[in-house]
Amino acid sequence: MPNAMARLDAERDFHDRQASQRAVTYSIQPSPYHLHEDDYLDHETWIRSAFARLGNLRSLDVLDYGCGHGMASVVMAKRGARVTALDLSPGYLDEARRRAYANEVSIRFVQVNGERLPFADGSFDRVWGNAILHHLDLDQAGRELHRVLRPGGLAVFCEPWGENFLLNWARRRLKYPGKQRTADEQPLRDRDLAILAKNFSHVEVEGFQFLSMLRRIMSPGRVIRVLDRCDSWLLGRWSGLQKYCRYMVLTLRR
Repeated sequence: MPNAMARLDAERDFHDRQASQRAVTYSIQPSPYHLHEDDYLDHETWIRSAFARLGNLRSLDVLDYGCGHGMASVVMAKRGARVTALDLSPGYLDEARRRAYANEVSIRFVQVNGERLPFADGSFDRVWGNAILHHLDLDQAGRELHRVLRPGGLAVFCEPWGENFLLNWARRRLKYPGKQRTADEQPLRDRDLAILAKNFSHVEVEGFQFLSMLRRIMSPGRVIRVLDRCDSWLLGRWSGLQKYCRYMVLTLRR
């Protein structure tokens, strides 16, 4: 497994560097550790809708799979879930712990590779992940996610989508804020859904940001608001357009 190990090492180092850069900012201005729920749920157009798919989390065991900065973990803990948060990056786990402390919630943190989970079968009622699956070997990750979910449980993931050839060209060629990526990550495609379907009885997808993906190169304002409204109308009437969106929300049921 030398290639897999090299990939995981590169992923961890990349995200540790990002976390260290954020830590410098937070050392000067620690207020970002304090989280208002709406700030997280509305920071991208798909997050609030995706979160709603988790349902009522009170007293449920929830896994934040690739927790990153820990914002989702804090929101779920505030909603009454028993949260376990995992990440490959110790730097991001440190930030997530600080955020949990600042928001006075209890969360269990684990540094682990998402393709090999150290949890017993059927440990969780829900799994949440944002921009994580496209970093992983989906065959291995899918088996592990199925194993740790309880019967009737579900997992919700928000992932970049790669079936729009114009968008893929722009991702390769254009410069825009937040473009930093690891060398091995690739947006998910139809073939990846087939891999996940081997382990889950139901795989549901919904696309977000068709025209409004232009927000990646445009400043927020009236034009983006109009494009958001156009997307709501278009995607609600022609589901086939979802294939060409920037992001997909995946709901996986065990």
